[in-house]
Amino acid sequence: MTESRPNALYLYAHPEARSFNRELFDAARAELELTHDVVASDLYAMGFDPLLDDRDLGSLAQASGSFISRWTRATAESQLPEDIRVEQQKLLDADLVVLQFPLWWYSMPAILKGWFDRVLTAGFGFDVVDPETGLTRRYGDGLLTGKRVLIVVSYGESDAALGPRGIAGDLDTILYGLTHGVLFYTGCEVLPLHGIEGVDGFDSRDVAREITRLRERIAGLAAEAPIPFRRMESGDYTPERVLRDEVARGRTDLGIHRTDA
Repeated sequence: MTESRPNALYLYAHPEARSFNRELFDAARAELELTHDVVASDLYAMGFDPLLDDRDLGSLAQASGSFISRWTRATAESQLPEDIRVEQQKLLDADLVVLQFPLWWYSMPAILKGWFDRVLTAGFGFDVVDPETGLTRRYGDGLLTGKRVLIVVSYGESDAALGPRGIAGDLDTILYGLTHGVLFYTGCEVLPLHGIEGVDGFDSRDVAREITRLRERIAGLAAEAPIPFRRMESGDYTPERVLRDEVARGRTDLGIHRTDA
């Protein structure tokens, strides 16, 4: 009897079909396919529409009530557009998610932000209620609990400039909204970032080096521990969702939300 393999979703956002990022995506996907059954969402190639609007409410677009309440009903009643239901199923099926994108204006490309806006719907990504406790599942709990995520991000700056004292700001802090506010919020286990510095000046040797480095990273992912973010239900937070005074006392940086602070 053949043992089933884990599933992976490779979510890719770069507009250029002939680029370093494309070469990296092709090589990394090939490496991942050695151990996983892989589906890809190549957002630019798909022509994915990132704009959230009334069509995402299905037949409830003209119903009464707030957008959020109608969106929650649309999720529960399978009223979402087909393209969104397909992407949600990819997420639900995945054991591992790889996100690859270039850092644009200190964030992700708009098409990828729009993918999160539309796919992580009310009742799927947020406002997910535990029927037993009546509590909202978030920050370490949610429908995506247990799924591991690797973020691969390229940038023109140096690692020093994107470091703790660099002029561009610390990369972990810049992407905290994604790693903690989106992925950990929905229950994902987020692995340490895979940053690729100085891509604007790459030659063929640089490309080959980074392809090898990412393939080796992917080959060893099973042994990696996720970023140790504090779960909301850990007891470290007050009922107002503020870190208790005695935890990481005196600090206000975002690192306080890690258990290794």
